[in-house]
Amino acid sequence: MVPETTAERPLETATFGMGCFWCPDKKFCKVEGVVSTSVGYTGGNRPDPTYGSVCSGDGHTEAIKVTYDPKLVSYDELLKVFLAEHNPLHKGKTQYKSAIWTHSPEQEAAVKQALQSFEQTRGKKVATDVAPAAPWTDAESYHQKYSVSKTASTLQDPIPKKRFGYF
Repeated sequence: MVPETTAERPLETATFGMGCFWCPDKKFCKVEGVVSTSVGYTGGNRPDPTYGSVCSGDGHTEAIKVTYDPKLVSYDELLKVFLAEHNPLHKGKTQYKSAIWTHSPEQEAAVKQALQSFEQTRGKKVATDVAPAAPWTDAESYHQKYSVSKTASTLQDPIPKKRFGYF
């Protein structure tokens, strides 16, 4: 991950549901241009969701919020990580569903293009839900950086951008 930046370089946010949020956190932490990641809950109606309420079916999805520097990594590159690092063809239960929450009309257009391209390449329809960004609640502290802390050495080598250029 790159160091925290100043107001001189505006950062952007991407939010993805990719199954259990531990593994995506580990993956996005290694992407050049990612400033920070946070795992949490979004997409449901219950105020202040907890891991227990999400597991009980409160309508929220485990997700990852990625803060990134668009001068160093594009949203399109993050979408490639999203598509490569989980199965977007499988919808899954609400808690673990494949989903993208967009933060701007530009992100919405990029998602539409990326999913259409993926479907054409694979010849199958994606099951990924796409919606405008919803209220976010950070997951409990013991979930933050769980996979990263279990394998800290994996942060040594950032994921090269070219790895995700499959479409």
